[in-house]
Amino acid sequence: MSESNDDYVVIGKIGSTYGIKGWLKILSYTENVVNILNYGPWYIQENTGWQAIEVQDGKEHGKGVIAKFAGFDVPEKARILSGKPIAVRQSQMPKLAKNEYYWNDLKGLTVINQHGQTLGQIIYLLATGANDVLVVKGAKEHAIPYLPGQVVKSIDLDKSEMHVDWDVI
Repeated sequence: MSESNDDYVVIGKIGSTYGIKGWLKILSYTENVVNILNYGPWYIQENTGWQAIEVQDGKEHGKGVIAKFAGFDVPEKARILSGKPIAVRQSQMPKLAKNEYYWNDLKGLTVINQHGQTLGQIIYLLATGANDVLVVKGAKEHAIPYLPGQVVKSIDLDKSEMHVDWDVI
């Protein structure tokens, strides 16, 4: 059975090297940045697809996270991992309650407003202090607040659609 990219969820990205023993900074996409260390195994994207990588150690460092990977003991060697996305298998993700979604589920959805106008597709989401923001790219780019029940009226993953109360300016 072959696996597709849909079998994986990107939960972070490998950043620059840290120190002289091969540690790397980790950009975590989890709600609490240190929670990325609770998932495993990690997979990194290579030309041949997703490959498991052994996390030898990981810890909170300042406001972020650093990790040490097995076999990458010096910065020169560890540097080749910089920029690579970190993923886990979809099956490793906790089940969500009804009407809860992972960001990964929302990316790529077609956004349609209350007038039936297609605004575009969700290309990414941003976490802000007040609420998350959907970045939608169509003829124009829109930043739409992710406010279920107020702005976001419905989400249909089977149809790959999100209906919003949002006027085109």
